[in-house]
Amino acid sequence: MYLKKIYQNINSNKNLKKINPTAILVLENGKFFKGLGLGYQGTATGEVCFNTSITGYQEIISDPSYAEQIINFTFPHVGNVGTNKQDHESDKIWTKGVIINTEITNPSNYRSLKHLDGWLKKNKIVGITGIDTRNLTNFIREKGAPKGTISFFKKNKLNIKKLLKITQTWSGLKNLDLAERVTTKKNYEWQDFKTWNKTNGFLKNKKKILHVVAIDYGIKKNILRYFSDFNCKVTIVSCKTSAADIIKEKPNGIFLSNGPGDPAATGKYAIPIIRKLIKNNLPIFGICLGHQLLALTLGAKTEKMKLGHRGANHPVKNLIKGNVEITSQNHGFEVMKRNLPRNIRITHQSLFDNSIEGIQLKNKPIFSVQYHPESNPGPQDSVYLFNQFIMSMKKNAKKKRY
Repeated sequence: MYLKKIYQNINSNKNLKKINPTAILVLENGKFFKGLGLGYQGTATGEVCFNTSITGYQEIISDPSYAEQIINFTFPHVGNVGTNKQDHESDKIWTKGVIINTEITNPSNYRSLKHLDGWLKKNKIVGITGIDTRNLTNFIREKGAPKGTISFFKKNKLNIKKLLKITQTWSGLKNLDLAERVTTKKNYEWQDFKTWNKTNGFLKNKKKILHVVAIDYGIKKNILRYFSDFNCKVTIVSCKTSAADIIKEKPNGIFLSNGPGDPAATGKYAIPIIRKLIKNNLPIFGICLGHQLLALTLGAKTEKMKLGHRGANHPVKNLIKGNVEITSQNHGFEVMKRNLPRNIRITHQSLFDNSIEGIQLKNKPIFSVQYHPESNPGPQDSVYLFNQFIMSMKKNAKKKRY
């Protein structure tokens, strides 16, 4: 009877009645959507989330924070500017799959080098198009982000019963450490590229006034580019690098990067490292997962959100200045307000759900934000946070000199 109800589920996209579906998305409760296969032929299972950004799909898909996730794009026209070699946020693509409403048109952009479909194939990302993404988004808003499986095979029959079992068997993101999977395997120095501009593309930073050691939990390249904009040398280390080895690099400050997975799971090895770094009185700046790990180290708790925040239009109130910043976000866990340690000051708050978006340690130059001030894609309202970190490092370096 259960499977009978599943098979009675009808995709609301009427255009599919005129074509033969080559792909299917099956959710853990049995709800499914048939559509046209896109990208790599195969099967992919992950958490299905939605992103409301209207630009930057290549940057979004290549963000390591989407490891083990399937992205449902709410904006219908994805793929219209193609793909290029410059907009990758990571050398390896960790996203499991993509869901797009409208069939991709031929790209029209002077920077385009490859059709999105070909780019997805090359990076082995399974996709589906031609489904009712609004219906799916509303389902996620009501029920929360579900586990799901995309299957794309042109010749094979779509086995819904088998795909449902695969979906329901997958563990999900809770209690899953993914930072260890996506982190760099070898420590390296950033090649000094600054943020891209239309006139000159990527220029190199020739001044290295300060040294930042970035702990890589799934770092985005545009974060590293912003440090180059501010004349920093950046050394990237793996997520399990000891505090002693980090201090040996003689940094002026420590950066805790973004990344995927459950912060509590990653915290099992990350918290002892960060705790030792805090004792060295160096400035520390965290973004996204780095923010959550810093909060856990300071005694706070994190929990999985029902929906998460993913998009480039999220309003955040700066509780110190009183202004509102429009931010770029991508996270499914949050720092909880209850039982927050007294030495933590909340600096930023979401205007969508009042969740914590920024904290700082009251007696040390240590702070973090839940959103992405490097905003690639997204607005540039929060770039000042990089400057805040730079000024903190300069002030700390001056203290040590005398």
